[in-house]
Order: sequence, then C-alpha cells, then structure tokens
Amino acid sequence: MSTTLPGAPHLARRGASLQLDGVDLAALARDFGTPLYVYSQAAMLDALAAYERALVGRRHLVCYAMKANSSLAVLQTFARAGCGFDIVSGGELARVLAAGGDPSRVVFSGVGKTPAEMRQALTCSPTGVRCFNVESTAELDTLNAVALSLDRRAPVSLRVNPDVDAGTHPYISTGLKDNKFGVAHAQALAAYRHAASLPGLQVVGIDCHIGSQITQVAPFLDALDRLLDLVEQVEAAGIPIHHVDVGGGLGITYSDEAPPQADVLVSALLQRLDERGHGHRELLFEPGRSLVGNAGVLLTEVLVLKPGAEDGSGGKNFCIVDAAMNDMLRPAMYEAWMQIEPCVLRDAPAPVWDVVGPVCESGDWLGRERALAVQPGDVLALLSAGAYGMSMASNYNTRPRAAEVMLVKGQPYLVRQREDITSLLASDRLLG
Repeated sequence: MSTTLPGAPHLARRGASLQLDGVDLAALARDFGTPLYVYSQAAMLDALAAYERALVGRRHLVCYAMKANSSLAVLQTFARAGCGFDIVSGGELARVLAAGGDPSRVVFSGVGKTPAEMRQALTCSPTGVRCFNVESTAELDTLNAVALSLDRRAPVSLRVNPDVDAGTHPYISTGLKDNKFGVAHAQALAAYRHAASLPGLQVVGIDCHIGSQITQVAPFLDALDRLLDLVEQVEAAGIPIHHVDVGGGLGITYSDEAPPQADVLVSALLQRLDERGHGHRELLFEPGRSLVGNAGVLLTEVLVLKPGAEDGSGGKNFCIVDAAMNDMLRPAMYEAWMQIEPCVLRDAPAPVWDVVGPVCESGDWLGRERALAVQPGDVLALLSAGAYGMSMASNYNTRPRAAEVMLVKGQPYLVRQREDITSLLASDRLLG
C-alpha cells in the first residue's frame, strides 16, 4: 500500500493529527458531531483544473456526473466553476437548478426517463436541457411524442454500448453487451436513422460510458475508436454529429491503484481524435468520482471495542463505530476497500480489527482486518469518501443521515444539517 494518503496534498498528517486543508478533523468531529462528511472545495477545484488544463483551446464541456455526490454545495461549487452536469433523474435536475446550474449545460442520461421527467427537462428553461442521452429506440419514440406535445424539438445523442471491457467491478461496468445501458453498437446506425426521421427530435451527438473506477487509458481509447467508427457511418448516412461525449469513469486511488491523471487521459483522447481527423469536434466529458472522491472523508466515533474470545479460542476483534452501511454503502455493496485512519495517532500497539457499524446486518462493515491503535471515543476517518457516500446513504434502521461540512479556504461551513427523528417521521401517516 502507498504511504501517501489518498487525497494528498489536501489530506495530510501534521504530527499525530490528521488534517484536511489544514483543518484538524478530530476538532471538526467535536464541533459538528459524527458521523460527519467533510469535503475540501479546493481539492474538487484542483481535480477539475486537471481536465480543463488539457482542454485549453478545444471546444468542450465538462459535465459533472452528479450521482457521485449531489449535495447542493458541491453542485454550486462546480456551477460557479463553469461546469455542466450529467443527470439521471428529474430530482437531479431540480438539484442542479437549486444550486444555480445552467440547464443549457445539462445532459440527461439514464435508461428509464419517464414522460414527466422528459417534460420537466424540456421546459425547465426557454431552451430546456442541452441534450438527452437516449438509450433505446423505444425512448426515442417516447421523447418524440413528448416533444411534439410541447411544440418542441428535443436535442438527442444516442448512448452507444461499445462492448468494451473497462476492467472494473461487474456492478459498475456499463459498456459490455450484457449491460442494461445504451444502444448496441451493431444497432446504432439504424437507431440514428430512426431518430433523424422523427420530427420532434434533433440529432446533435453521440455518447458512451463504459464503467466506473477505470484505472487504465486503453479502454477509453478503445471506446473512442468504436464511437468514431460510428460517427463516420452516421455522417455518411447524411446525419451530422456535432459533439462526441466520451462519458466518465476515470478511477481514483483508494489504496494502491494507479489511475492516469485526468490531463494524461484527456491528452491521449485528444491525440486519438486528431489522428483520426475528428479534432474539430466538440468533446464532452462526464467525470464524477475523479472530481470528488478524494476530496472527502467520513468521520466516525469509536463506540465499543469487542475483542475476540479471551480464552484463546479465536474469533474476530470488532471495532464498532457510529457510522454504518447506511452512511457508506460501498464496502457492503461492492466489497470496496477504503482506507481508515485515526484522526489522532496513538503511541500504542495496533491490534487487527474489523471496523463495523451498528446496523442490524452482518454485511454492515466499513473495513476488515485493519491494524488500528484505538480506544472508545476516538475518531476514525474513512478516506476517499467524497463519491458515492452521501449520495447513496439511506435511513435503514431509522438512522438519520449524517451532516456534511465543506471547507472553503480553510473555513468549515455546515452544508447539510444532520437529520433528526422528527424529520424522518414527518412524512409517515398512521391509519387513524
């Protein structure tokens, strides 16, 4: 495992203290309570800058894939930085608008858009969203009917499934022929012809997304080649393609992964575009995890230490904390490894613990077999928690969701209040 902390240089130790942007994390846990998400705005903007540096002089739009983290302060940060947004629901569109995002810089993805969501996206501004990333011919027909009912033409890009193996976890692979996403590569030309024949639609681009937490450049280049093959076929059929959307999926370092830097990936894609004579095209990206993943941590307090059998008969040591699978689902859902660090180092032996939460499930774990010198009351930090943490959180076991703090130039701002039981019960109704 690397000795450099994921999230460096924004996340670092100063002596025994773990700090984010120079702010002591144990102190934040005392001030705001736990479980607590803490984000570095500077880390997010630095991650975005790596994409933008490589794209200088090119027509492009970086659309933040907000499913990674949809907190309003995060969206506001990216909107103010000029980002567009990749959304997958009407609720996400409402969040973009609430955060001050520009709907003309929004691409609407997702395999199951409802007619109501289509209407919402077409009427959220005088021109509606920038583009619908359509994933089936049936969706083309539904969107056409909705657009005609509103006397609009819906801009569309077909999400093509290039059947490229991204080499990632099966649950976050999206570009293989057996995945639910996109139009099959072999059927794409016919789908484009169909889209071009519908009076309520305007073809504007082509799109693909092959998966998440991808740590190599090669799968992106393979997918781009397959996309450009189709662009040439579609334009030969008389249907112009104005932009190429290469999706997102660039991975981050959780432990010893070594994904390419964003500017390295972008430069490789631009070189391939130029080599194939497509350098004039507008390029869209949909990064999520790579912008926010290592910008956040989840803080949790140690409640109970439950050692294995003292008679030497074996058994695991359990470190029971106040965060749980409802706060961070990735370990339980994907068996994901996430680094866990004490917020204050102890000069003491470090037994091996399974770090688990209070939820009534054996799958409620945050880290297995971690060497930690801890005592009840200590605060632990689950690193790389800025993506797919709060956005996947739930109220399982009637547990209020955590609070969120964003650090802006070293100052902490409470950007989401901790839920309470009153708010959880507010929408329930007794029978009478």
